[in-house]
Amino acid sequence: MQTLDEIQCRLAPELREMNELIARYLATPNRLMNDIVSNYLRTKGKQIRPIMVLLSARMFGGVNEHALHAGAALEMLHNASLIHDDIVDETRLRRGVETINARWGNHLAVLVGDFFVSNALAAGIRTGRISIIAALSDLGKELSLGEVDQICNARSNEFVEEDYIEMIRKKTASLFMNCVRMGAEAVDAPAAEVEPMVEYAGLLGLCFQIKDDIFDYYPNPQIGKPTGNDLREHKVTLPLIHALNTAPDAGPWRELLREGRELTEDEILSLLAFARDNGGIDYAYARMREMQREADRLIAPYPDSEWKQAFRDIFEFIISRDR
Repeated sequence: MQTLDEIQCRLAPELREMNELIARYLATPNRLMNDIVSNYLRTKGKQIRPIMVLLSARMFGGVNEHALHAGAALEMLHNASLIHDDIVDETRLRRGVETINARWGNHLAVLVGDFFVSNALAAGIRTGRISIIAALSDLGKELSLGEVDQICNARSNEFVEEDYIEMIRKKTASLFMNCVRMGAEAVDAPAAEVEPMVEYAGLLGLCFQIKDDIFDYYPNPQIGKPTGNDLREHKVTLPLIHALNTAPDAGPWRELLREGRELTEDEILSLLAFARDNGGIDYAYARMREMQREADRLIAPYPDSEWKQAFRDIFEFIISRDR
């Protein structure tokens, strides 16, 4: 099995070109904007999403200039969503670095996020493919609707797993699906051949968010948010949803959450322990493995290649990662 680092090394020339494109798109005569953007781009993360764009292009033909612009567009749109999320969630650190809103205030952070969105569309236009521009537009809508769904779920307090899955499909999986779609469209792959891989990416994206939510149930200094942060924001995620729907003593906890008030630190820690003690974490892992098996069935008919294997290895990395 290839590690994510090994996959990155195989794609290093293409990733370097793509990041150079991003830097050129975001360069302006404005010194303040350049300083903010340059500082932000110093911590790139693992770049799993643009890696998937490039892997998709490789799998369906080969990386070309259009695929590089598509990857740049998607990475900039993703970063715009992170910048705006940090404002909404009042996040102070991301990847161990002070967020734009923490350092420069919400006003500038909103403008920088909008600047990323505009340049994402500009990069999409450079591909010359209306399907890629349409994908970026649809993705922007899905990301926004996913966030609104999350707010609605927090207010309804119905604790329905299907609602949670639909919300993370819009909020997270849609991004992964468009990675594969845009990479394939950049190399003119037939839509019928691509669709199973788009479904594959959707399942991978669901697992990415479920695993990210699991981190919140344990103290981990490597994660840029404190344990229980989701509950502080009135977000009830899969492990707790499962426990609330299956544990015999869930009634008082359901009523507590339905009060809609700010939870105390002791209540948050007790709810996290309740989810862990009643099989919530085990259930979440079981659901991810179930999705992985479904994804394996989708990818199996494609010809064997190092790029097909890379997709499988990324899926395993998503479930097994520790940060």
